[in-house]
Amino acid sequence: MDKKISIVYYINQFFGQIGGEEKADIPPRVEEGPVGPGNAINNALGDDAEIEKTIICGDTYFNENTEDAKEEIKKVINEVKPDLIVAGPAFNAGRYGMACGGVAEVANKEFNIPVISGLYPENPGYDMYKNYAYFIETSNSAAGMRDAIPNMVKLIKSFIEKDGELGRPKEEGYMPRNLRVNDFADDRGSKRAVEMLIKKINDEDFETEYPMPDFDRVDPEDPIENMAETKVALVTSGGIVPKGNPDRIESSSASKYGEYDITDVDGLTSESHETAHGGYDPVYANEDPDRVLPVDVMRDMEDEGIIGELHNKFYSTVGNGTSVANAKAYAQEIAEKLLGDGVQAVILTSTWGTCTRCGATMVKEIERAGLPVVHIATVVPISKTVGANRIVPAVAIPYPLGDPDKDMDKEKKIRRELVENSLKALETEIDEQTVFEDE
Repeated sequence: MDKKISIVYYINQFFGQIGGEEKADIPPRVEEGPVGPGNAINNALGDDAEIEKTIICGDTYFNENTEDAKEEIKKVINEVKPDLIVAGPAFNAGRYGMACGGVAEVANKEFNIPVISGLYPENPGYDMYKNYAYFIETSNSAAGMRDAIPNMVKLIKSFIEKDGELGRPKEEGYMPRNLRVNDFADDRGSKRAVEMLIKKINDEDFETEYPMPDFDRVDPEDPIENMAETKVALVTSGGIVPKGNPDRIESSSASKYGEYDITDVDGLTSESHETAHGGYDPVYANEDPDRVLPVDVMRDMEDEGIIGELHNKFYSTVGNGTSVANAKAYAQEIAEKLLGDGVQAVILTSTWGTCTRCGATMVKEIERAGLPVVHIATVVPISKTVGANRIVPAVAIPYPLGDPDKDMDKEKKIRRELVENSLKALETEIDEQTVFEDE
């Protein structure tokens, strides 16, 4: 490109230097020039490009008000008419990654403007939005910023030098985009196929030209026929634990899960339980842990005969940044225990971005073991992308089954309706992913 290209930069509230989780609900705001990591990007690009404006938006706001946030972002893009949009890097922050991906979708679909960003491969934003942006691979935390920014700058410079025509992922250093493009090879396909076959027979290294996607889906289990005779268990990736966190479950990248007895417990209180989860604002969950794990409502339904029995144990881990491999392993162990205890159905709750990814991964493994399970989550697109089959949209990230702005009776009614909808989901026969909206 002969001219100095124009860039619009997108970051969240933390890297936008506004605040942490307490500012995660701020709507989009616009600053002139670069902010935060944008300064390093801008300086490294020199005379080749300039960040004209920076959009700063709270992670929670974007994920809970996605369409409104996108409309505001469209206004900025319309005003600036940039050549390129840069977002993040978001590392393994699920909500931030989903926001960067959402911005890429708007830029790509509405304006045909390319987007360069950076994510950890397990960030749910990558799987959902990889065909809308060029994502360089980052580490799983902001500790990798020193490497992420130069890698993003390198890709931006290549974009400029090649007039926006970037080469293949391996050539340019970005992750695969799940797109197919025409390419001309020197040898015909039959010859290349035979050469690959010979290498495979000789146990030599070879690379397929057509890698198959991993469709890791689990068939939905049959619905519950008689909920009044069913034993139901509660599981959460939202980090609810007894007061003091006796198992020392980590606030991020959990290396364990906990099993906790709720025999004769009618509901969770701030004196008895808390959340060990990092990332989202813990105030609301600590005030009333039933906002994340609805023991009170489930106990009422048990007393009323709506369910046969509430399992006397619940299982909990922290989904914040927890690896997919660990989430699978925890769920496999939990499912084995639940089946051994005669549990017939499961309700699993999640809070924020990577927590929802962790929760949906656990949902799949529990269902794979033979138990029908419903996922209550606020960030529904992540749950769908990962592959949960029965999904019930929750209220908000910090309080999926509550609303602290309501009085206790009204809040419990909200929670009751969500659980009723979850039981309905467990009783409904489905043959594909289904989101059960509240009627």
